[in-house]
Amino acid sequence: MRVSILTREYPPHIYGGAGVHVGQLVPQLRKFCEMVDVQCMGEPRDGATAHPESFPPDANPAIRTLGADIAMAAAIPQVDVLHAHTWYAQFAAVVAGQFQDIPTVVTAHSLEPDRPWKVEQLGGGYRVSSWIEKTAYADADAIIAVSAAMIDNIRAAYPFVEPERIHVVRNGIDPDEFRPDPATDVIESLGMDLTRPIVTFVGRITRQKGLVHLVRAARRLDPDTQVLLLAGAPDTPEIKAEFDEAFTQLNTERSGVVWVAEMLPRASVRQVLTHSTVFACPSIYEPLGIVNLEAMACGIPVVASAVGGIPEVVVDGVTGLLVPYDPAYADDPARIAEFETQFATNLNEITRDRDRARQMGVAGRERCIAEFSWEKIAAETVQVYKEAIAHHEANRH
Repeated sequence: MRVSILTREYPPHIYGGAGVHVGQLVPQLRKFCEMVDVQCMGEPRDGATAHPESFPPDANPAIRTLGADIAMAAAIPQVDVLHAHTWYAQFAAVVAGQFQDIPTVVTAHSLEPDRPWKVEQLGGGYRVSSWIEKTAYADADAIIAVSAAMIDNIRAAYPFVEPERIHVVRNGIDPDEFRPDPATDVIESLGMDLTRPIVTFVGRITRQKGLVHLVRAARRLDPDTQVLLLAGAPDTPEIKAEFDEAFTQLNTERSGVVWVAEMLPRASVRQVLTHSTVFACPSIYEPLGIVNLEAMACGIPVVASAVGGIPEVVVDGVTGLLVPYDPAYADDPARIAEFETQFATNLNEITRDRDRARQMGVAGRERCIAEFSWEKIAAETVQVYKEAIAHHEANRH
């Protein structure tokens, strides 16, 4: 089988979970496929054909993405199936699928209708991205949901998608890359005291990741608990202002609060996770959450909001603790305050019991190894390709 992977992100330029997914999936797919072509966006790199997002110049980012998609569609070789990741690459699949009359598969890493806050970032481009995604889901021969929870989201957002076109193939983790690291040079260079508990966050400063809720919750953590935020630059000025206010207040009230804005190498993140007491994931929307798998593979427990596919990763009371969250909370300050208070309570429960934290960490790593192998995920993905080809043939006329 010959497949073309269409993606915005590809190693070494990765900023989100979809990029991690593609970077891990491609090498495993090559065990099962005759050819795996990769079309990506951005600067040239090994192992992929890259297309710059620079046309039309000075246009809205969503419009420039369409320019890269057209170049991508024109560069796709003769393959048996197209596999697009995120709306950024889905327009290329729509065009190339029609042009070459070949099956298309899309992976639902997230859904535009479930992320209305993106209008802050893209403006009218959000309507463009939403249209692209809707069109791709209508045209796709198969849709991969990265968690069982995503099935309901897909059907709610796009009720025209028949259930038989949706297949669950979860995200995975490489437990050899993310594993306990005994070295301490990186985490000590960040100013962490290894004799005190450490609560760590890794992710982007976006509405979706809910970091501001963690920063507010951290005001209620025990005085000796440290807070380490590996958090990239905010998406919008509004999010930056909200985060800056919360972070400044936290930083004036307690010691041991560190924010690292630059993206650390994955090996450094691995060491940070290893020596943290607990990982915090306050996301308000998360189809699965690879970052939780990364933490668990490094042997630490997770406190996370119980949204999307997170409960399929974090087993409450076994590999961490879950905090209920309802999207309706967004417009209710009192309910948001309750969520933040409970998040702090759960973090304190783990940091106060280091033996339990270690037991949860061991259970988490064992779960990663048993349930989230990338080779297993690649084999399941190839099976979806076969289903897509059969669907395409059955509906060709």
